[in-house]
Amino acid sequence: MHSLRDPQIQHELLKWYDVITRQNHFTSNQDTANQQDGLAMGVPSSGIIAKIFLQHTEHAPLTHLTHKHSIINYFHYVDDILLIFDPNHTDIQAILKDFNALHPALQFTAEVERGNTLSYLDISIHKTLNIKKTSIHGHHHPLHI
Repeated sequence: MHSLRDPQIQHELLKWYDVITRQNHFTSNQDTANQQDGLAMGVPSSGIIAKIFLQHTEHAPLTHLTHKHSIINYFHYVDDILLIFDPNHTDIQAILKDFNALHPALQFTAEVERGNTLSYLDISIHKTLNIKKTSIHGHHHPLHI
């Protein structure tokens, strides 16, 4: 079994990455162009590279940010993140500032709960004192926490 720390494996992965990102062609209005920055949308390898990039970018600082901002739970799906944090210790603007400092190519935005409800993916999360309820496509499912 090979390790990612193996210089030969790292060299092969970087060659693979270089080939994929150089062949970043797309067609628009009958014109073919080469995308100079970022990854082409809809290309299967773009999703893999984006996931590797985000996991690498998040991995080290996430532990620090979790402690700094009293983040209770962190949920991540593709490009959507749900954070549950202690508002007595920090606020969303401070968290947003730190997340936006992770990498210059990443820009995070925040959607905050309104009326004790927050949408995440296709779920509406409703907060009450003792029970959290979710709505998926109009159906209500209580979560007892």
